[in-house]
Amino acid sequence: MNRQMKRMQERQERRAKGSVAERREAATTSARRSAAPAEGKKKRAGVRQFLKEVRQELRKVDWPSRRELISYTVVVLVTVIVMMSLVFGLDFVFSKLIFNVLTNN
Repeated sequence: MNRQMKRMQERQERRAKGSVAERREAATTSARRSAAPAEGKKKRAGVRQFLKEVRQELRKVDWPSRRELISYTVVVLVTVIVMMSLVFGLDFVFSKLIFNVLTNN
């Protein structure tokens, strides 16, 4: 079983466990919507409600494993170092060329 299949299986298991809680949450959300006034302007949610929704959204995120995080970090650092070296080299060459052109005249 490859990594993608394992991840998919883990997600399905998490969804199966969370489906009962999600149904309850959906029911309370729909009840709140029907009870809300049908005005054109929505009321701002409070800080507590905002943080509650943030926590709910963060539970849905598929976080990388430690191994994946380390490999992604290494890839990013290597890419940054390569690009930095390339820009430094081009800057050095062009500055030498410009300096030589301006000082020879």
